[in-house]
Amino acid sequence: MVVTACLLKEKKKKNTYPGMYKFLTELFLAASSHVPGMDSTRGFSLTKILLVALLMLLCAMAQASGQTLDPYYYGGTCPMAESIVREVMQVEVARDPLVAAQLLRLHFHDCFVLGCDASVLLDDGGGVVSEKGAVANAGSLRGFDVIDRAKALLEVACPLTVSCADVIAIAARDAVLLVSFLAGLIQLLMILGFGDFVEDIEARRFTMFCYRGGPNWEVHLGRRDSLKASLSEANQMIPAPNFTLQMLIPNFESHGLNIIDLVALSGSHTMGRARCLSFRSRIYGQQVDEQPPDYYRRETVFRRILRSICPTSGRDAALIPLDTQTPAWFDNRYFHNLLRGEGLLESDDALVSEDDDGAVRRLVHAYAADPELFFRDFVRSIVKMGSIGVLTGDQGEVRRNCRRPNYAQPGR
Repeated sequence: MVVTACLLKEKKKKNTYPGMYKFLTELFLAASSHVPGMDSTRGFSLTKILLVALLMLLCAMAQASGQTLDPYYYGGTCPMAESIVREVMQVEVARDPLVAAQLLRLHFHDCFVLGCDASVLLDDGGGVVSEKGAVANAGSLRGFDVIDRAKALLEVACPLTVSCADVIAIAARDAVLLVSFLAGLIQLLMILGFGDFVEDIEARRFTMFCYRGGPNWEVHLGRRDSLKASLSEANQMIPAPNFTLQMLIPNFESHGLNIIDLVALSGSHTMGRARCLSFRSRIYGQQVDEQPPDYYRRETVFRRILRSICPTSGRDAALIPLDTQTPAWFDNRYFHNLLRGEGLLESDDALVSEDDDGAVRRLVHAYAADPELFFRDFVRSIVKMGSIGVLTGDQGEVRRNCRRPNYAQPGR
């Protein structure tokens, strides 16, 4: 009877925890199989007794948990949710591969402030002071329009069902997945002499749909959207480009992330670009005299090139790829660049220059040597990051428009 009552409660919450309901139901059937009548002692073995006990424990945990995310969360309410976001991302990444880095960065900046709750999407107004004005975000954080387009389509298909926080998480996954082979296939076509074909935008869009590349992962869903934003926390909690290793490690630890997560997630700098303002201190302020001669020579050349683009003053908005080798491709070249002294940001270079014989530097070497290891750790780390401080159940809300809370929507 206790087990049956538990299942009935989970069924009522099916839209909240559909995966848990499915799992508990299957476990219930397994526990009761070959047992003619659950009230009878006939046929009960120690294994079946333990299975029923486990089921009751999981029921209690499911009812007590307020932070359950589920890959199948929208299975009964909006089964096309991920497909809708994927279609938007296919068009956007084919049009401009840099969108991939923008969406990945947006996910990171959202999760590091108040948790993964889409607070980063809120505009000023209705009592909200937007995080978009934070030092790390102002003038450089992009991708909001992509989220808007995906959310508008989701509101048509499944009104007030899919949260903006989940849209960000899905879009970030799709960005990484979609961008990798687009760059690789275009490069291959260039090598084979199809340069004119590649220059045609329709051909580039065609290459996008031919193949899906890059690491992939199952996005755990069920986040709710926050009713507030925090400009002050955005200014405090998002790592700055001039952070030292001694600043990065405790920052990540404050979010429940370890050094593996730090190095793996830093690998997202294999895509995207940075403004001159973000790396000027890296090319004019740091000293490299204590580095080995070969490292010193490479870094000196690297700095000379950067100084030709980014002077000591002015041109603050000039852009340089974070990964000068494969800037639009999600791969492990970023770690090769670090070992060559070519990490663009001070926080990138810190992973090798401030930890010569430690665990961080060993991870950089490992990821440079084994791209599959990097992919595996990156996936684990970004799934872990995606669960930071999430709102679930009755917490927060599902916004109609990602830029404002529902109480501030027009007509309310």
